[in-house]
Amino acid sequence: MGESTVTTLEGQQGPTTSPMADDRRDGRGLLGRIRAPRRPRLWFEILLIAVSYWTYSLIRNAVPEQRSQALRNADWIWRMEHHLSIAVEQSVNHAVNSVTWLIVGMNYYYATLHFIVTLGVLVWLFRCHPGRYAAARMALFATTAVALVGYYLYPLAPPRLMNGGHFVDTVAVHHTWGSMASGDLKHMSNQYAAMPSMHIGWSLWCGLTIFALASVPWVRILGLLYPALTLVVIVSTANHFWLDAVGGMVCLAFGFTVARLWYGALPYTMPRLVPALATSGVRPPGT
Repeated sequence: MGESTVTTLEGQQGPTTSPMADDRRDGRGLLGRIRAPRRPRLWFEILLIAVSYWTYSLIRNAVPEQRSQALRNADWIWRMEHHLSIAVEQSVNHAVNSVTWLIVGMNYYYATLHFIVTLGVLVWLFRCHPGRYAAARMALFATTAVALVGYYLYPLAPPRLMNGGHFVDTVAVHHTWGSMASGDLKHMSNQYAAMPSMHIGWSLWCGLTIFALASVPWVRILGLLYPALTLVVIVSTANHFWLDAVGGMVCLAFGFTVARLWYGALPYTMPRLVPALATSGVRPPGT
């Protein structure tokens, strides 16, 4: 079934396979065609990223600022970290804050690189790894989406807002534009959405992507250093606990799992380029 006969130039009858039969044989139906990597379109990606980030910000800031519950959760996290002997955030915060040029640089790092590096990696994937772009982008989007669930279910105050925590709000103290959750911009962002840390989720996504796909050794090393330095920054500026970073890692693992289930492979193991025939929907002869 699914085969018909055609007359060849020599007058002989030969079998041919219908496109629908081909799709059934290689496992590609409608779902398979949707999953197949396609060359990304610039206008669509710009629109998708802009709308997605706007939606993410809208939902994140629409989550009720449950101040009392967020402060209780912060107290619990702080006690748990003391129990685990990893409660070093306050010491790091005070030590780095004593070096003005260093903490000011970290304030600007926290405010800017989170967006600049992530967009830069997306552009690099778009240009140099189009076959992997969609899967990697899905991992990032799924990571961000599940983080919204965390913000809703577990409101958490950052260390700098704890009652009696004696943390330094480095942006307020040094009068720098370093966080949308401090200073003049604090009313534009939900201050009690610290768990999970998307600074870690996004930076680790960037770091793993660079390490897996870059061809220059020192660039790969920088890829691994980026999330490590981000972890130091979020703690030094008292914007997150260590355990917020763990939450970001869990979200990223979820994001990669979603991409793996959808595409049948991790983004970095997929072909670098999208075959021309695949992008046009034309199947090569004999397949």
